Amino acid sequence: MLLLGNGRVITRDPLNPYLEDGAVVIDGTLIRDVGPLSGMKEAYPDADFLDAHGGVIMPGLINAHTHIYSGLARGLSIEGNHPSSFYEILDGTWWNIDRHLTIDGTRASAYATILDSLRNGVTTIFDHHASYREIEGSLFAIRDVCTELGIRACLCYEVSERDGEEKCLAAIRENGSFARWAAAEGSDMIAAMFGGHALFTISDATFEKMVEENNGLTGFHIHVSEGMDDVYDSLRRYGTRSVHRLLHNGILGEKTMLGHCIHINPAEMDIIRETGTWVVNNPESNMGNAVGCAPVLQMMEKGIPVCMGTDAYTHDMLESLKVFLAIQRHHACLPDVAWGEGVTMLFDNNARIASQYFGTPLGMLRKDCAADVIVMDYKPFTPFSDENIDGHMIFGMTGKNCRTTIVNGRVVWKDRAFVGIDEDKINARTLEQSKKLWSELNNRPY
Repeated sequence: MLLLGNGRVITRDPLNPYLEDGAVVIDGTLIRDVGPLSGMKEAYPDADFLDAHGGVIMPGLINAHTHIYSGLARGLSIEGNHPSSFYEILDGTWWNIDRHLTIDGTRASAYATILDSLRNGVTTIFDHHASYREIEGSLFAIRDVCTELGIRACLCYEVSERDGEEKCLAAIRENGSFARWAAAEGSDMIAAMFGGHALFTISDATFEKMVEENNGLTGFHIHVSEGMDDVYDSLRRYGTRSVHRLLHNGILGEKTMLGHCIHINPAEMDIIRETGTWVVNNPESNMGNAVGCAPVLQMMEKGIPVCMGTDAYTHDMLESLKVFLAIQRHHACLPDVAWGEGVTMLFDNNARIASQYFGTPLGMLRKDCAADVIVMDYKPFTPFSDENIDGHMIFGMTGKNCRTTIVNGRVVWKDRAFVGIDEDKINARTLEQSKKLWSELNNRPY
């Protein structure tokens, strides 16, 4: 048993939201108790004590959309790649990378992504993978790295026709194999969705194969109307808009999550709401790719559950929260919107969909919730209480404040050092894989 205390406790539990000097008691993989430090020490005298050093104790953060396959791209420049449109960004950068990604490269990308996530207090990720050079076994390779490092992860493979029928079918099989494994395993740490990339790279015939392979095992995780390419392609080839295509092909539903949804209209929003489908917004990526501002405020006003992800642009969820506020206010030309919506996305909706996929309540410090807990080094110089927690999150705290990360009761990052993980050894192997990848992308000898 572990007693984490000596800090301010933010629980996200409406019945017990804040403790000025609190503690969290962890028993195995679950939270056993939450209360004042003195009371918890008295009630659990034999528990091992983990000192929060006066920091902020809070639930682990959840990233509802990221891409492990981009993990080796930091600092990369591909010669001759000067994109001037969203399609050129995809084809010249991201699809180019995944066309060269081996299983070893996929593992290295997973190590890089997960270590950075844990450093930033992210305890759960929903990943959307692609490695069209070596498809078979890639999700299982990522699973193994997630298990080794101790992060909670929901994985899927990015089905697309962009590299031909054979690879498209292999991607469908990889999704199906992993979904069947996850269903049989019933793990509270590793789950599966069925992935698909942009609709302009997926025909109705491929959707039919995806639905058949999935066979109701899980929900779909798919990019929708991130760029106008989806809208134009759906109208030109199918005479309808993107979300209507998904409805007609049986993709929508309470387990499905649509990435981006920037260029959707009110009628499409109504379909998303009526089918109980989730949406995940990635504000920094959308800005970086110059694809537009998602109508999140309108979607949430209609009752659509919108989550928050990063699209791997960053692994810092608090950074994404800050950017969400700025882009939505800028787009709406209103300085008094997006605060409540952003907080709801990150702390409520992300926790709801994660709890649905992992079968254990996440995102809250309360008895019988998953023991996913982080400690943030944050010493406020203004009043700090349950009345202004979110203001401190948005304007003061960043992922780099994370001092300690606990996932499923396992301490993986303690006092800014990994526990039982040889970071230098992992980084050396990752560097070798990134060198190989970069040399191939730039046609240089390794």
